[in-house]
Amino acid sequence: MAEQTRDELVAFEKDVARRYEAGEIKAPVHLSGGNEKHLIDIFKNVYGDDWVLSTWRSHYHALLKGVPPDELMRQILLGKSMSVNSPEHRFYASSIAGGILPVAVGLGMAVKRKSESRGVWCFVGDMVALSGIFRECTRYAFNFNLPVRFVVEDNGKSVQTPTDLAWGTQTQVWRGSEEFPPNVLWYRYELTWPHHGVGKYVAF
Repeated sequence: MAEQTRDELVAFEKDVARRYEAGEIKAPVHLSGGNEKHLIDIFKNVYGDDWVLSTWRSHYHALLKGVPPDELMRQILLGKSMSVNSPEHRFYASSIAGGILPVAVGLGMAVKRKSESRGVWCFVGDMVALSGIFRECTRYAFNFNLPVRFVVEDNGKSVQTPTDLAWGTQTQVWRGSEEFPPNVLWYRYELTWPHHGVGKYVAF
């Protein structure tokens, strides 16, 4: 896998923020931050032949999967920050909340049927982790022993609303509990950027 340090990840997002603020990126961006150590540790277990499926906040995942920074920046400058894709590196992202989950299950089923050694990693936020499609996909993958790992990146927000308020529940009841089957990995972090953009109005 690509060797990306925390400082390199942070510097990449700062460059994206600078270019966005300068009006070079004429589309929404969702910046990562505050979870560098978590992801560096997770990606130590992700192999080159594995598939990685991500969300609209995908820059760190793409870099750690091996997508070259120049190629990733090229896609971002083209307005594809929320839909970064690199078939060569087995990396796909989607801006549809939960939309990547059934794709992960399908990939896992294909890998198992072909008796391939690679696996599938699917990243979602805590908002999606409380949705029906998440429960269905994680349970199905677990029950049929599919080689899929689901990673919940919990920043406590459902878009810009606190997840507790959005779902009307106390999330400590389910965070990291037996509510999750064993194929789910969960971690909590504080996002250092706004949900969208850089915190100021930018005219496209």
